[in-house]
Amino acid sequence: MLKTRIITAFILLFGLLGAVFMLPASLWLVFCALVCGGAAWEWGGLARFATPGRTIFAVLTGVLCGVLGALSGLGGASAPVIGLLAPLYLASALFWVLVIPFWLRLKWRLSSAGMAIVVGLVVMVPPALALAHLRQLGPWLLLAVMAMVWVADIAAYFSGRAFGRHKLAPGISPGKTWEGAFGAAAGVSVFGYVLVFFFAAFEMPGWLYMAALPLLLAFTAVSIIGDLFESLLKRQAGIKDSGAILPGHGGILDRIDSLTSTLPMAGLLALWLAR
Repeated sequence: MLKTRIITAFILLFGLLGAVFMLPASLWLVFCALVCGGAAWEWGGLARFATPGRTIFAVLTGVLCGVLGALSGLGGASAPVIGLLAPLYLASALFWVLVIPFWLRLKWRLSSAGMAIVVGLVVMVPPALALAHLRQLGPWLLLAVMAMVWVADIAAYFSGRAFGRHKLAPGISPGKTWEGAFGAAAGVSVFGYVLVFFFAAFEMPGWLYMAALPLLLAFTAVSIIGDLFESLLKRQAGIKDSGAILPGHGGILDRIDSLTSTLPMAGLLALWLAR
C-alpha cells in the first residue's frame, strides 16, 4: 500500500509539473475542466446520485467550468475578466467562511438533489477556475499556493503524531488534533514568509508584508475547513475515499479537498492585487 501510494504520488507530481509548465493555456483550461468533471462525478457519489444523474452532473459541471473559463479569458493570452471571476471567487469565499463552519458544527447533510447540485457547483467550479487563473498569472505562483496546502497537510500530520492530544473534530475526523492544526499554521507561516521574500523580487505592495501573517493563518484555517468538510461528507455517505482513480490516494476530491477551499481565495487575492 505504501509503495503504491509513493509511486502514485511521484506520477502525480511529475505529471502536474509537466502540465503546469508545458501545456498551452487552452489545454490547461481543458485539464482543469476535466479535473472539475472528475471531482463532480465523485461528488455525485457522496450525494448518492443515481448513475445517469451522476454522469450528467459530472459532464455538465466540467463543460460549465470550461465555458466559464473561456469566457473569463483563461484559455488564451488575454487578461482575465474580473467581472466574471470575482463574483465566483467571492461566493466561494463566503461559503467557506460563513456557511461551512456552521455546517460542520451542526453536521448538516446534502438532504436533496437540488442542494447537492448547488453546493457541488460552489465547491468545485471556482477552484477549478482559480487553478487556470493562477497558472495564467505564473506557473510558480500556482505551485506556491498548492505547496502551501501541502505544507499545511505535512506539518499537521507530523505535529499531530508527535504532540497530538486534543481532538479537533472527533465526530468528523478523529485523527485530526488541535496540535496538528497549530503545527500546520506554523509550517504555513514559515513557508509563506519565505515565499513573500522570494516574490519580493517582483513589485509587491508594502501592506502585503504586514498582512502576510493573518492571511497565512486564515489560509491555514480555510484549508483545514475544506479537509473537514469532505471528511464529514464521506462519513455521512459511509465511504472511506471519494473514489479510486488514484491508487493509494483514493479519488480526486481526496487530493484536492483543501484546495477547493483555498484556491478561490488565492484567486480573489490575486484579482485584488492586480487592480
